[in-house]
Amino acid sequence: MTFPSDLAARAAGVRLFLSDVDGVWTDGRVTVNADGSESVAFHVHDGFGVHRLREAGVVVAVVSGRETPAVAHRCARLGIEEVHLGVRDKGAAAAELMARHGVERDAVAAIGDDLLDLPLLEAAGLRIAPPQAVAEVRRSADWVTRADAGFGAFREACELLLAARGR
Repeated sequence: MTFPSDLAARAAGVRLFLSDVDGVWTDGRVTVNADGSESVAFHVHDGFGVHRLREAGVVVAVVSGRETPAVAHRCARLGIEEVHLGVRDKGAAAAELMARHGVERDAVAAIGDDLLDLPLLEAAGLRIAPPQAVAEVRRSADWVTRADAGFGAFREACELLLAARGR
């Protein structure tokens, strides 16, 4: 996959990738079972994208407004250490993560799909959204993935960051 050179140049220095989950890693649907438990579906391609980013030295941080055991389990399986669930102030979470990892705005990318994600995106130097994101988020994004949410959008964003690093 090829990316515009200006976008790749901005992606080259990214060291921290902040990501929402519902509506990015998933298609946004939640299955509520008869016992009240919930389940969501994840695409394996996105998981491999996480693996490749981690190998390239990029920290992947999940910042989700919902507290979902399935997300916690998926992140644990992928070896993601920065997992922040039930977050209402994503801007404050982004600032804390940036300070902890010693990165400035231009070394941060973020991907989100809904209004709660706007502060997360505003903290980042590179803003990404899937095509199903609400209009306000798409307008704030530097780049909208071609792949749909839950069907490789997150992986496509990973590929952008990797391509910018020559991988």
